[in-house]
Amino acid sequence: MNGTSRTSRKNKSKFKQQNKNRSNGKQNSNHYNGQQNTNTSVSKKQQALLNAPVKLGDEVLVTIHGIGSSGEGVGRVEDFTVFVPFALPGETVKVSITMVKKTYATGRLLEIVTMAPNRIDASCDLYGFCGGCQLQHITYEGQLSLKTQKVKDVIERIGHQNPELVKPALGPKDPWAYRNKMQMPVGGTKGDILMGFYAMGSHDIVQGTNCPIQDEGNNSIAQACYQIAKEFDIEPYNEHTGKGILRHVIGRIGQSGWMVILVTATDNLPHQEKWVKNLTERVPQVETIVHNVNGKRTNVILGPKNRILYGDGTITDHIKDLRFTLSPHSFFQVNPEQTTVLYDQALKYANLKGEETVIDAYCGTGTISLFLAHKAKHVIGIEIVEPAINNARENARRNGYDNTEFIVADAAVEMPKLYKAGVRPDVIVFDPIRAGCKEEVLTSAAGMEPKRIVYVSCNPATMARDIEILTHYGYELQEVQPVDMFPMTSHVEAVALLKKYVRV
Repeated sequence: MNGTSRTSRKNKSKFKQQNKNRSNGKQNSNHYNGQQNTNTSVSKKQQALLNAPVKLGDEVLVTIHGIGSSGEGVGRVEDFTVFVPFALPGETVKVSITMVKKTYATGRLLEIVTMAPNRIDASCDLYGFCGGCQLQHITYEGQLSLKTQKVKDVIERIGHQNPELVKPALGPKDPWAYRNKMQMPVGGTKGDILMGFYAMGSHDIVQGTNCPIQDEGNNSIAQACYQIAKEFDIEPYNEHTGKGILRHVIGRIGQSGWMVILVTATDNLPHQEKWVKNLTERVPQVETIVHNVNGKRTNVILGPKNRILYGDGTITDHIKDLRFTLSPHSFFQVNPEQTTVLYDQALKYANLKGEETVIDAYCGTGTISLFLAHKAKHVIGIEIVEPAINNARENARRNGYDNTEFIVADAAVEMPKLYKAGVRPDVIVFDPIRAGCKEEVLTSAAGMEPKRIVYVSCNPATMARDIEILTHYGYELQEVQPVDMFPMTSHVEAVALLKKYVRV
């Protein structure tokens, strides 16, 4: 559906319901509400709040000029920043102020006064309640434009680099039904079980087993598991009390077949034989079923203990001509089509001719390492998680690569060791966690003086920070390519190329 010149009835009713849900008991009593302070001394924080042009509960008009890190609209009231979820750049919106801090406020969208031309109705009925997506209310072309600008902004503001070095974001042919991994929390009460996704900004479960960004196979798994759990009257886990049994249902879609992981807080899964019989009958594509035990009161989904109930506990997937065996704890990108785009871009920037030594500093299970090994002379992968390194070695063996070496170590510790040992790679590839690289890794990498550094990032803000550090060690940013791995969400990945600056 194309954008229209007026707010649709569907959007209006949805915003009203969202506003009602979000306002019930959500206001924090610690937030200053603008009332007269009777104390003779006023703290700097209180003074800043007194000086803010908006107060808690105010209804104001805000013109949106940008997009925030979580997909929310960003506007200003008298040069004071206001974040507004579900508002888009170019819109003027009526907002109720829900929180005021020293330097910014947040507001609840009440009405769209002037609508952006690329605004559309969300296709999912749970959008705005479920926290999984943030950008369904904009055309996909608009999403790519916003994500490109998001990367440009951090490259300029944090990295102090030319934003024109950022290329337009690359998206898939179809931005729907792409996720090959599903993780659904289970809650509610015995006899009234809930299963779905967490509501935005909370751990309240929004009931729903048909997600439009999930592979249809995962929706089939979710619907079958929900029905079986209800039929067997399984007691759901209560994260507040730590009591109950079933915590999460996980689905993984591979090319060989499908995996189901049932996570419980108890050592035993009630009716486990019936689970296997019912699941395999209702979803015959299921190749393996694993019972995972997580008895800790934690937000971490998987526990350390797995019991195989059906199959051998693994499935197989491919990236181009590379074959990977996946176990319950294996990391694997959730968007197969875009993973190929991301890794091809990294390989392009590495510009390997067949004689290079390459270090993959955060190699995980070796997916990027094996892409590099196809064209490099020797690849050294470093990863702190030992099971991931074991998987990397097995993946290299299975795919016939004997020009790889995988080391279990913290890159921040191992990189300085390799540098002192005289290792001088031609190319270094970074693919760190969201926090980015530790500075010891960057300084050691720069000291090795590789011709090229390829930085793959799931968080362009920390990538920009690290790029700025590397420029002080003689590296020059050449290009940044955003890749949309997660359509309909605010997330974007990027690949950057830096070259050693050579003085003429």
